[in-house]
Amino acid sequence: MHREGHLDDVYWALRVGLGSTAFLAGLDKFTNLLTDWEKYLAPQVRERLPVSGKKFMYGVGVIEMLVGLGILTRKPRLAGYTASAWLLGIAADLILNGDFDIAVRDINMAVAAYAMARSEGSRQGAEEVGSNRQDLQLRDVA
Repeated sequence: MHREGHLDDVYWALRVGLGSTAFLAGLDKFTNLLTDWEKYLAPQVRERLPVSGKKFMYGVGVIEMLVGLGILTRKPRLAGYTASAWLLGIAADLILNGDFDIAVRDINMAVAAYAMARSEGSRQGAEEVGSNRQDLQLRDVA
């Protein structure tokens, strides 16, 4: 039981950290208070966009806010896998742009999002097993 409590703490730290970071980074795509996000678009990506870099970043912001909300609310497993894939895509763009240090951080965040999503699946499985045990105990009493 003690070990499960530690794993639960790790799960919630990942969930809150990743969810809030995704949401706030998405929100900042509309304000550029943290940074000018367009500078991270690789030239190879920018020239293929059907819209301006600014409009593209608005779309990125909406997606990031939705993923962040998904992690923080009802769909943490799906949103976690989505965040993991999304972050790997961002890392690829950053590598093309020569921003290797930031790409490494995003790859680490992608691994964390994957771990959070996997642990959510384990938590759901454990809850189902616990629920089934309770049902069996209630049947035995009746």
